[in-house]
Amino acid sequence: MAIREIVKYGDPRLVAKNETVKVFDDPGFAALIQDMKETCWAAPGVGLAAPQIGVNLRVAIVDLSIGKDPSQVLVLVNPVVVDAQGLIRDEEGCLSLPDLVETVARPEKVTVEAFDERGNRRALDGRGLLARAFCHEVDHLDQRLFVDRLSSLKKGLVLRQVVKRQKKGAW
Repeated sequence: MAIREIVKYGDPRLVAKNETVKVFDDPGFAALIQDMKETCWAAPGVGLAAPQIGVNLRVAIVDLSIGKDPSQVLVLVNPVVVDAQGLIRDEEGCLSLPDLVETVARPEKVTVEAFDERGNRRALDGRGLLARAFCHEVDHLDQRLFVDRLSSLKKGLVLRQVVKRQKKGAW
C-alpha cells in the first residue's frame, strides 16, 4: 500500500461534501483503509479522515496507539455521534494544520455509531482522548475543522498565522 500526501488547510477537498460509503467489498476500499493507516502512522497522528488524503468519502480511522499496536485501529465508516456527555477543554491539533495546537471544547464521553471496514454496524463508546478523536474525525467528515470550533476572534488570529506560514512555504 502507500503513504499518501496529507491535504493541508485551504485545499477545497477538506471542506467538500463527503459521500456515504455503500460498497464495502471493493478492493479499492480495502486499499484506501490500509493507505489511511499507513499515512496516519507515518505522520504520526491519532486519527485521519479520508478527506485529509483528498478522498471525499465518510471514512476515518482512530488509533490512540499511533501505530504501536495495529490491533487498536478503529475504522469508522459513515460514523455518526449519537450521544455526547460532559465537556472538556483541552489542546487539539490536526494533521491538515501542522504545528498548530489550540484549546478546543469537546464532549468528555461520546457514543459513535459506524460501520467497520467489512460493513458491520457497531456502536463505540469513547471517553477522554478517544472521545475527542472520534469527534475530531467526524467533524472532518461533516466538512468542519477544529479551528471552526474556536471563537470567531481566536479563529481569525489562528488563520492569519496559517496564511503567513503558507506564504513562507512552511507547510
